[in-house]
Amino acid sequence: FHPYSPYAVAKLYGFWIIKEYREAYNMFCCSGILFNHESERRGETFVTRKITLAAARIAQGKQECLYLGNMDSLRDWGYAKDYVECMWLILQQEKPEDFVIATGVQHSVREFTELAFRHAGIELKFEGEGLDEKGICVSVTNPENEHLVGKTLVAVSEDFYRPTDVVNLWGDPTKAKAKLGWNPQTTSFEQLVQLMVEHDMAKVAGDSVASKVRTNLAEYLEKGVVK
Repeated sequence: FHPYSPYAVAKLYGFWIIKEYREAYNMFCCSGILFNHESERRGETFVTRKITLAAARIAQGKQECLYLGNMDSLRDWGYAKDYVECMWLILQQEKPEDFVIATGVQHSVREFTELAFRHAGIELKFEGEGLDEKGICVSVTNPENEHLVGKTLVAVSEDFYRPTDVVNLWGDPTKAKAKLGWNPQTTSFEQLVQLMVEHDMAKVAGDSVASKVRTNLAEYLEKGVVK
């Protein structure tokens, strides 16, 4: 173990304190080392949700560009629903043990971004390297978004680079698959991205309608105007 953030340090404490109570007091305690588990409920500041929301907003004319950090960072992304199933399976065993919960498959931030925009109806082509890398729109499925073709929709900002970042995260779920019969690929990476984008496309559309309703209500209350 070599934690690279206060968050990781806290996680490591959790792992060791579970082990201590299990061995010292014979308690049924299990630790799950979960790699990145994503879903439609992910916080909007996490990179995956930031990407899917931006793709939805850009596709619906609510945002012009998405700024990201290291596009080459590799992550082991799985679906949170599947990971919760694994947590439950861990707790059904006769003997308490620790498990790694991961998919065993890596994808780059660039790949996640490209797939998210594709599900939002926008095809990207990435050009350049490092801070100069850009994601340019080459085609769209919605005729109303033809104006996006040729525009830079994704750019890299130094502000989103971390001072101590683990660029290569990759979990080994062999034990969980063998002992628990768990399938980390129940929801594929492609399905995960699609689920998140579809949710955020609906969210952005709903937010837009709600905004118009609030505006119309304000005008009606102030002026008696109905639109």
